[in-house]
Amino acid sequence: MEHFIIPDTQVKPGVNTDHLTAAGNYIVSKRPDRVIHLGDHWDMASLSSYDKGTKRAEGVRYHEDITVGNNAMQKLLAPIRKLQERQRKNGKKIYRPDMHFLMGNHEERIMRYANVHPELAGHIGYQDFDLKGWKVHDFLEPVVLDGVSYAHYFYNPNTGRPFGGMCSTRLKNIGFSFTMGHQQGKDQAERYLSNGEAHRALVVGSFYSHDEHYKGYQGNEHWRGCIYKHEVEDGNYDIMELSLKYLMENWL
Repeated sequence: MEHFIIPDTQVKPGVNTDHLTAAGNYIVSKRPDRVIHLGDHWDMASLSSYDKGTKRAEGVRYHEDITVGNNAMQKLLAPIRKLQERQRKNGKKIYRPDMHFLMGNHEERIMRYANVHPELAGHIGYQDFDLKGWKVHDFLEPVVLDGVSYAHYFYNPNTGRPFGGMCSTRLKNIGFSFTMGHQQGKDQAERYLSNGEAHRALVVGSFYSHDEHYKGYQGNEHWRGCIYKHEVEDGNYDIMELSLKYLMENWL
């Protein structure tokens, strides 16, 4: 099996989303069996508790956050849908990748906000996201695909806090092959056990071209891109990195 991994896209008003078209073009060219989006596609700045009461919160609107995220999702899926329509007209087998979307903490802001403002329950929610064609997984719900456990992030079940540290430390604590987003940049680790099992850890949390203001002057220089996994079986795979720069220069 082949997996195409899309890390956090953090779409918000005013940011460039052309790289999502490039990712869609790459998917159409390579046709992986599965496409997994690790979450935090919609940034949802309008519901940020961190910006509440600050100048950054002025002028932000819920529906604008939803709209720009939905439009960006259409840019990602447009090449796939165009291919499917062409195959349908030509009577060919239609490419239908197994697509999984993992809700991130930014999407989950909606549920937290509705919980604090119960009068909005039913008026705002996950139904506002355009996720047609995706198998949607709740925030922090793990999904195991070909032996790899995917979630937006993994946490200590005793404390509820995300596992931290280097990937090798997380792999030791988590104990099985996993891939997560949430944390900017890229880190990975692997171990091979005497019983023949292989465990792989991968943390990739940034597929966007803009800088995040809270990271400051020194915090935005990190890896950005997508991941292609070849020969995924029983938690093991061969990994190929696709930088944002490479996708933009070759697949847009």
